Amino acid sequence: MRSFRMPAAPALAALLLTGLTACGSGAGGDSTTHTTDSKGSRNYGACTVTGTKGSLTLDTVEDGTLTVVGDLPSPGWWDGDTVRDIDSGYEYCLAANLAHRAGLDRLTVRNVSFDALVAGKSKDFDIALAEISITDERRKVVDFSAPYFDSNIGVLVRTEAPVTQGDVATKRLGVKQGTTGADFVRNVLKPRQEPKVFTGDVELQAALQAGQIDAALTDVAIVLGKAQQSKGALAVVGQYATGESYGALYPKGSKNAAAVDAALVDMQRDGTLDALATTHLAEAFGGDPAAIPVWSTK
Repeated sequence: MRSFRMPAAPALAALLLTGLTACGSGAGGDSTTHTTDSKGSRNYGACTVTGTKGSLTLDTVEDGTLTVVGDLPSPGWWDGDTVRDIDSGYEYCLAANLAHRAGLDRLTVRNVSFDALVAGKSKDFDIALAEISITDERRKVVDFSAPYFDSNIGVLVRTEAPVTQGDVATKRLGVKQGTTGADFVRNVLKPRQEPKVFTGDVELQAALQAGQIDAALTDVAIVLGKAQQSKGALAVVGQYATGESYGALYPKGSKNAAAVDAALVDMQRDGTLDALATTHLAEAFGGDPAAIPVWSTK
């Protein structure tokens, strides 16, 4: 879509110098739909919205509401155990800000599998926000917004069974189906054993904790949240710089691309994206991403 690259949020600047990777998060596939109304000071769940209401024009699939889909849940990005519970998080509140600026008093959320999103198989939505890395291959079947976040691949392990840069390729590795992280492991890291593939982040984490794999490789933004949730059982021991970025995904040929790009630029300039990162991601990460060693595949 656009050729410019959006600056990273200062609150996470050190991390974003090398970037965070490639996916969505959560098991996905739950078709539950939940609509939140904007009421008083509690706008769209727990989100605080900025900007001028009605300053953005969007052509939505349903009158009066912005329909946003994701691969849920994902700590820090979409907070809540079920679709109905989710009322905060970076991407949820990013969607809320878009709805507000479009003059829409409702935000409708649906859970869709990550594979279906990037394959262009999911329809009848306005925008998808699911930590989706922008790639040329995906552009063949979907459209993307300008980047709103940079991304790397993190290495999540059990604290009782550490993995190092020197031996990671000899270990049993797990990846998430349909992600650029999975492609990276197969084609760049090239482990001795074929990596095990899981449908979602929940399954990937469960396999790691059960000892079925030695390390889970997916977005730093996701694995840091999983480590935080584990209360010391899991740790992120390394990360690989990929130079990738997250973008909002649209159905191919969406009429909303230029308007959403303009809104993202405005939210960068007025500090909204910085505030979202500080409010939702810093706590979910539970540590400084820049302190995670950057590993080499050589």
